[in-house]
Amino acid sequence: MNNRLIGTERESSLHRSLKFQYSGKEGITETISGTYICDARSDEGELIEVQTGSFGPLKEKVKSLCRKGKVRIIHPIAVQKHIELYDSEGGLVHRRKSPRKGSTWDLFKALLYAPEIPSLKNLTIELVLIDLVEKRINDGKGSWRRRGISIVDRIQEAGHGSVILKNQKDYLQFIPFKKSEQFTVRDLCKKAGINNNLARKALYVLEKMNLVERTGKQGNAIIYMPYQKKVV
Repeated sequence: MNNRLIGTERESSLHRSLKFQYSGKEGITETISGTYICDARSDEGELIEVQTGSFGPLKEKVKSLCRKGKVRIIHPIAVQKHIELYDSEGGLVHRRKSPRKGSTWDLFKALLYAPEIPSLKNLTIELVLIDLVEKRINDGKGSWRRRGISIVDRIQEAGHGSVILKNQKDYLQFIPFKKSEQFTVRDLCKKAGINNNLARKALYVLEKMNLVERTGKQGNAIIYMPYQKKVV
């Protein structure tokens, strides 16, 4: 069996390009570590996992890999997305800009079912900010929400740098309040410019990471404040 091809049949162009980008010239892709197959191993020996969706499925894998050495999760975030729709014969029907713009706060959607991951020793999470092209085809086989239209590929169109998160201190950028300042979900929405749903997810993860704590309630609103003990 060719281990380099395991799990690559349905791999998107985005996933594949990031995998090769972060493996480097001397690194390798689809490498085996113990019982796991990793997306890549960099020139310096760091294991690379490209994760475009939830980190939930990675929980046990990353815990195991981090016990052996350095691991980096590459998480692309689409700052801007264009959607291209093709007909069943492959002809381009139209290209449009998605109204939704991503930000680094989208990380907390991915961490919702794995809030313990950022605290793992030897782990780096790198948020790669990109312009994305999502290719769709009207083949009648896709989600009913998209009226049968299938997503067939995702392609990185441009890059806008990255944000590297190595330790708990790096996550303090997501707490835009003074150490003694109390705040609610609504306050975070205003400060960060995010919606209520995303603010709740962020606070859930940050609380699990011991970076914020609950101090009481104001009516039905929970009051938070930055965790008072020293963050390392």
